[in-house]
Amino acid sequence: MTNAAVAARKIRLATPGDREALYDICLLTADSGVDATALYGDRRVPGSIWAVPYAQFEPDFAFVLAEGDKTLGYVLGVPDTAAFAATLEREWWPQMRMSFAGLTPKSEVEASALERIAIPERPAVDLLDDYPAHLHINLLPEAQSGGWGRRLIETELDTLRRAGVRGVHLGVSPTNERAKGFYQHIGFQDVSRDGRIIYAMSFR
Repeated sequence: MTNAAVAARKIRLATPGDREALYDICLLTADSGVDATALYGDRRVPGSIWAVPYAQFEPDFAFVLAEGDKTLGYVLGVPDTAAFAATLEREWWPQMRMSFAGLTPKSEVEASALERIAIPERPAVDLLDDYPAHLHINLLPEAQSGGWGRRLIETELDTLRRAGVRGVHLGVSPTNERAKGFYQHIGFQDVSRDGRIIYAMSFR
């Protein structure tokens, strides 16, 4: 990677043209931050849960790291998790359930993801009282360890603060020790509950 290429990288709002890149990046990082291609029979499954609907329904909170015409990573957030869940139930999940109907899971991981599409997870109400927003972030390996993850997160947090959000949370895979350390380092606190690893930050 040349210095010129790194210098050409920039964070910008996601556009509809980033849709396929969001599917790809989500798949290539869906196994605790590494490539999950071998676990999915349909490459769109993880992105249909954790990436594409965010950019579609909350575009003001969807940012990508771009290098020319290549998308290297993203941070995607929503200011109101409960409202977003209601929107997905009306306008996204019915379409996804039809799209993946009849798909035979390639792994237990894909089976779990399909179950999540059929019956989406509902965050604890007490969590949303203090941390109503949530976000997802993923970077391809070539863009990791260069400070871009922190810059993406800071971009999202600044945008949520300006929107008047009280706080934000995110989920972490139990096996992703690197991510846990990263979030603690930038000021998130462990608020795990109900068997889920959750980190959160208050803006109050």
